[in-house]
This record gives sequence, structure tokens and C-alpha cells, in this order.
Amino acid sequence: MKKVAVIQDMSSFGKCSLTAAIPVLSVMGVQAVPLPTAILTSQTEYPSYYCEDLTSKMNHFIDEWSKLDTVFDGIHTGFVTGKEQIENIFSFLHTFYKEGTTLLVDPVMGDRGAMYDVFTDVLIGYMKELVKRADLITPNVTECCLLTGLSYDKLQTYQADEDYFLALEEAGRQLQSATNAKVIITGLNPPVNLDTKHVGNMYIDGSHSYYTLREYNGKSYSGTGDLFASVIMGGMMRGQTAEEAMELAETFLAAAIKSTAEQQIPTVAGVNFETYLRMLL
Repeated sequence: MKKVAVIQDMSSFGKCSLTAAIPVLSVMGVQAVPLPTAILTSQTEYPSYYCEDLTSKMNHFIDEWSKLDTVFDGIHTGFVTGKEQIENIFSFLHTFYKEGTTLLVDPVMGDRGAMYDVFTDVLIGYMKELVKRADLITPNVTECCLLTGLSYDKLQTYQADEDYFLALEEAGRQLQSATNAKVIITGLNPPVNLDTKHVGNMYIDGSHSYYTLREYNGKSYSGTGDLFASVIMGGMMRGQTAEEAMELAETFLAAAIKSTAEQQIPTVAGVNFETYLRMLL
């Protein structure tokens, strides 16, 4: 069985980070090996939460796992709280990233045009160095803008979908060229035409690019990016291409989001993905 080290926080409520990655990877036939960067009572969009930062403990995992002569087939990184955590991830990669290891970096830095509070220009610089080591990167539109300098505000002014997609493709190609990694930009939300909103993803590698769109209910749910990236990693671990895994992730999330919307569950609580894990078998 292939093993993937998942370097993320553990939030008890919100269905994100480790509580999203572990069940997805497990049902896809991959052993998820968590390295928790922090433990939270709930994800940070809840009105109140407690967080225990584990930055100072991360090296214990590196030391102890080294004693086991552990070999990872994949490494999956997500939300980080500061440059010290990224420095610890660099140490982890120095020890465990070998030929044949797949590194997926989900550069969690912001959403809907806003950067998360913990992020600074210095931390963005560290994230730019981390994505250079990745084999696959899964930024959302906001994070793609932060990594490439594309103006998020300007994106919102385009009147034609074609201009929106072209600007994002150019930024994605810039990121792909700088890192030599496959890039999947998530959460595309082009200008509204008629009465139907759309959301989608864009795939870019060294030879081609394309995007997909689905109808969008206008809501942003906790953990969907984490679930998406986890399906991508799980798919690649079992021999699927990134494009095949992307299609599976979209179908899986569409079903979970539809169910969640029908039950009128608050977006902060995440989506009902558990019911649809069978789709990933």
C-alpha cells in the first residue's frame, strides 16, 4: 500500500485539512500518514475556536520517522501558520523527498480575493519557494494571483468569459514555467452571463491546458479545496493522470455540495462528503 505524508492542521469541526484528507486517501486505497501542524477545535471561520500550534513539534516527527526508515510515495502539504512551518517542511522534504516521490503543494493563503490574516509578504515569498519544489500545485484563483502577481481585482472587471480565462491561463503558465510542476487552478468563477453562475478548474502542464465548468450555487464551503487536492493525490497514487483525478474530484464534490445545499447546512460546517466516498473506490 502506498503511503502519503499529509502535513496539515487538524480542525475538529469544519471538515477540512486532515479530517478531509485522511478519509479520502484511505477510501482510495492509500495510507494517509498525518503530520499535524496545529490542532484546532474548529476551522478558523467559526466565530470562536482554540488553536494549539505544533510548529515546535514537527521535527520530532521527522526524527522519529527517520528511525523507521520510512519511505513516502507522496507528500501533501496544505495550510501553514508561518515561515517556521515552511522551514520545517523544507527539512521534511530534505529527509523524505526522493526520486519517485510525488509532492503536491496546496498553497493555502487566501480566498475570494483576500489573504488570510496569518499571511504576510515574507510568508508569500516562502510559499513561492515551496511551490518550486512541487510536482503538482493546486492554488485557487486568489492564491494563483498571490503567487504570480495577477490582479484579482482586475479579473473581476472582465466583461467576457474569454478574457477572464485567458488572463488566468497566462498566470497559470507563468506559475508552471517557474516551477516545472503541473498546475490546477481551482474555483474559477467567470463573469456572470444570463441567470447561470459557473465554477470550475483549469489544468495546465508543459504541453497543454484546458478548463471545466459546472453550475454554481454561489456558496463557498469549508474544506472543498482540501477534498479536491486529496482526491488528486489519491488518484495519482493509484496510477491515474492528474486530468483523470481532476474529473473524479469534480464529480465527487458536485454530489457532496448538492446534498449539502439541499439540507441547508451552513457553509462553515463543510460538505456532506462522507456519503459519497464510495464514488472514489
